[in-house]
Amino acid sequence: MLIGEYEHTIDAKKRLAIPAKFRRFFNQGAVITRGIDNCLVLYPLKEWESMASKLGKLPASQIEARGFARVMLAGAMAVQFDKLGRILIPDYLKKYAFLKKNAVIIGL
Repeated sequence: MLIGEYEHTIDAKKRLAIPAKFRRFFNQGAVITRGIDNCLVLYPLKEWESMASKLGKLPASQIEARGFARVMLAGAMAVQFDKLGRILIPDYLKKYAFLKKNAVIIGL
């Protein structure tokens, strides 16, 4: 279970360290995307596949559903952890979340 709140710094190469106790949930890969309220969400790969499937089934006739799916899917990017447990935050996601140097990582 992902619980807790951690403050970390984004380095000059746009890398963010993910807390060690969270990393074990991402052994099979991870996807980062836009979330609600200008937050970013990091999904374990299997959870992302399930979420993407659900998003694909939202009714295209409903503007809110269509917009939500577009924001989540279009912003998604697969990420790799380096040896120090850091991931690269792409510029477009940093801009979306108003990230400069500091980030708060929470478990949900």
